[in-house]
Amino acid sequence: MASLAIGQSHPKTARQRSFSLSRFGGRWLSPVLLLLLWELGSRSGLIPERTLAAPSAVIGTLVEMVISGELPSNLLVSFARVAAGLLIGVGLGLALGLAAGLSRAGELAVDPLMQIKRTIPALALTPLFIVWFGIGETPKVALIAFGTIFPVYLNLYSGIRGVDPRLLDAAKSFGLSRAEQIWHIVLPSALPSLLVGLRYALSVSILVLVVAEQINASAGLGYLINNARDFMRTDIIVVCLMVYAILGLGADWLVRALEARALIWRPSIVEQ
Repeated sequence: MASLAIGQSHPKTARQRSFSLSRFGGRWLSPVLLLLLWELGSRSGLIPERTLAAPSAVIGTLVEMVISGELPSNLLVSFARVAAGLLIGVGLGLALGLAAGLSRAGELAVDPLMQIKRTIPALALTPLFIVWFGIGETPKVALIAFGTIFPVYLNLYSGIRGVDPRLLDAAKSFGLSRAEQIWHIVLPSALPSLLVGLRYALSVSILVLVVAEQINASAGLGYLINNARDFMRTDIIVVCLMVYAILGLGADWLVRALEARALIWRPSIVEQ
């Protein structure tokens, strides 16, 4: 009976494996098909090179730019801009979220202004920032910082205000002070919401960077795109767009990894 049970389990396992493999392959089927059609259209002349370079040409250009150092050096410049903008924007978002979430007076002072800021697109301030800060690095960093404040603020504020009152009542019954309640109850409970806001802020920073680097940039991915546009080098433009996409995916992966480490106590994280 034991051998029969073992023998019967093999077909089911094989079916499960084949099903999972088919699902994995299915996820890549449409992107690969799109690349093949793109390459075929470029080689047959249906897609002119001046309109869109072939995938093989894009890969060749990518390798050349990496070997020459042109892409890494400009990527570092763009990365520095994002890092500086995020440092300012996330820092301000944290400070304002704590002020509004932990005190009624802070909410009355901060939240109306932040709601007004929410209705103003960050990119709409580009002309004004150019008038204020010129066309150097400052307006680029300022745009990224301005765009990343609200996601952090809103999610932290919502997380703090969403803390279960029963937890606070239990903390008071154990004699915890106000500061101890904030440190041991409020902030850990708001951490998941804060990490969601950080993920949004990272995504916004990449989107704003694309536009910010069009402001008279002398280096960076936007600078490469502007030069490529002037010379109709669609292969370089596609390479830079790929790098922007990889930056966004990498930022999201980084926050997910941080979330898995910081929220190890949550059952949903443990099960993953």
